[in-house]
Amino acid sequence: MSTPPTATPRPYSAIVVDGTDRAPARSMLRAVGFTDEDFRKPQIAVASSPSDMTPCNVHLGDLSEHARKGIAAAGGKPVYFNTITVTDGISMGTQGMRYSLVSREVIADSIETAVAAEGFDGLIAIGGCDKNMPGAMMAIARLNRPAVFIYGGTILPGFTPDDCDHKRPLDIVSVFEAVGKHAKGELDDAGLKAVESSAIPGPGSCGGMYTANTMATAIEALGLSLPNSSAQLAIGKEKREDCERAGAAVMHMLKTGLRPRDILTRHAFENAITVCLALGGSTNLILHLLAIAHCAEVPLTIDDFKVIGDRVPLLADLKPFGKYNMAHLVRIGGIRPMMKVLLDRGLLHGECLTVTGETIAETLRDVQPYGAYPAEQDIIRPWDQPIKKDTHLRVLRGNLAPTGAIGKITGKEGVYFKGTAKVYEGEEDALKGILRGDVVKGDIVVIRNEGPVGGPGMREMLSPTSAVAGRGLIKDVALITDGRFSGGSHGFDVGHITPEAACGGPIGIVRNGDIIEIDAVKNTIDLRIPDAEFAARMAANAPRPPREKRGVLAKYAKLVASASEGAVTDKHL
Repeated sequence: MSTPPTATPRPYSAIVVDGTDRAPARSMLRAVGFTDEDFRKPQIAVASSPSDMTPCNVHLGDLSEHARKGIAAAGGKPVYFNTITVTDGISMGTQGMRYSLVSREVIADSIETAVAAEGFDGLIAIGGCDKNMPGAMMAIARLNRPAVFIYGGTILPGFTPDDCDHKRPLDIVSVFEAVGKHAKGELDDAGLKAVESSAIPGPGSCGGMYTANTMATAIEALGLSLPNSSAQLAIGKEKREDCERAGAAVMHMLKTGLRPRDILTRHAFENAITVCLALGGSTNLILHLLAIAHCAEVPLTIDDFKVIGDRVPLLADLKPFGKYNMAHLVRIGGIRPMMKVLLDRGLLHGECLTVTGETIAETLRDVQPYGAYPAEQDIIRPWDQPIKKDTHLRVLRGNLAPTGAIGKITGKEGVYFKGTAKVYEGEEDALKGILRGDVVKGDIVVIRNEGPVGGPGMREMLSPTSAVAGRGLIKDVALITDGRFSGGSHGFDVGHITPEAACGGPIGIVRNGDIIEIDAVKNTIDLRIPDAEFAARMAANAPRPPREKRGVLAKYAKLVASASEGAVTDKHL
C-alpha cells in the first residue's frame, strides 16, 4: 500500500475531505451524519461482520458500538461498515462448506477495498469466526494503517436438562459426535435432540481450542489485539470494555505512528506459533498464519512450525482432545500466566511490540507464572508434566505428500499408524461409508479432491472425524485428506496433503487396499507400494477437470496457491 504524502493525524481522510474541490465528498458524508467538526477528526473504520447466520457473530454489532464509543472518546470519528461471514458449523458436511476458506479471501479483499477506497486513517476489525478473523488480519497487514483487532469472545458451554450438576459440558463438536453415536445405536432420537437443543446456549465462538479460539490466541500473541482480548466471554462487561479500550488504542497508534507491520515481525509470528502450540491449537493455525505473514511480507513456511514445535510442549488440556472448554480457561485467568511461563523459559521474544505501544515483556511484567492460576486447576499442566513434550501439529513429508502435510496428533491416539486405504472421492461419500459401518479398525480413510483447487475451497472434514469418534473408532482409524480438518476434529488425522489430487498429487493414485504408513515421530507419510508401481500409477494419473466454470469458486480455483503456501490467491500474480 502506498503511504500518504505528509505526516499528519489525518493522512488519508484529509485527501478525501479537505479543500474546496472535495465539497461533493463532504456533501455525501453530511447525509450520513458528519458535522463540520467531524471533518477535522481522524476517520477510523470499524469493520465487523454481525449476522444472524451464526452465534459466533450475532453479537458483533453490539460490540462495534462500544468500539465506536472508544474511538469517539479519544477524539476520532468512527465510521462503521459490515463485511460478510459464513459459518462452518452450519455449512459443514455440505457443498456450502466449499465457500468457507474462500470467504477468508473475500473478507480480506472487502475490508482492504472499503478502507483504501474511502480514505480511513485507521481501522478496528471485529471478528468472531474461523475465517473472518484471519481475513481481517490479512487486510490489516496489507493496508498497514493503525489498526487493532477485537475478538468477539468465546461461547459458554451448554448442558442437557438432565445434567443438573453441569458435569458434561457440550459444544458444537458434541452435536457432530452425537450424530455418530446415533448412527451406531448408542443414542436414540430423543437423546440426539437433547444434545442438539442444548449445546449452543447463546452468542460466542465455538467453545474449545478450535480455530476461532486458536486464532484469537494467535492474534493476541502477535500483538495486534489488547492483552487478554483472546480469553474473554462473548457476553459480559470485560468484552465491552475491551472494545472501548481498543478504540482508544487505535487513536494512540495514529498519534505515535505505530503501524501493523512494526508489530507483525518474524519474531512476532514465532511468538504466535509458540503460544498456540502450547495451547493445542488447530491445524488451521498454519494455513492462516502463512496467509497473514504473506500479506505482511514476512517470510514464513510450514517448516518453521516444525522447528518451533520441537521445543514447545503441549500444556493445555483443552478440547477437542482434552477435557475443558475455553470458558474454563477464562475462568482461571486466561492465557497470560502461561505466556509469562513461556517468556521466562526463553520461548517468547519479549521485545516484540503490541498495539498498546508496549512490548510483549512489558505487558506481562505484572503477571505471575502459574501462581496466577488457582492451585487446584489442571487445565494448564506444570512445565515438567506436559501432555506432550513437543508439538501436536506435525509437518509430514513422504511419497504421499512431497511438499508437505499437516497432522494433528497429540499422542493420545498414538504416534504411528499403518493401515489399509479406504478411498473416497469427497467428503459426502466418506461420511456415508463411515456411518454405514464400512470403515473398520485398521483402516485409513482417504478423502481426496477436497483441496483448494479440487474442492474447490478445501472443506473441513469435521463430519467424518466426528462420525469416527461417535462410532467408537477414534483410536482405531486414521483419516487423511487433501482438504482440511476442523479445529474441532481429533483423532489420528492428517490433512493439507500437497500436492493435492486436483494438481496431480500422489494422493490421487491411492487405491482401496493399499497400505499407508504414517509416523508422527519421523514425520513421514508414505504409500507402501513398489517404486515401479508408484511410478506407473503417477505416469497414468489424470486429475479430473475443474468442477466450476464460473463465479467465485472458479476464480478461487484458478488463483489459489497450495495449502503449504497458505492457500492465498495472490501468491503467484
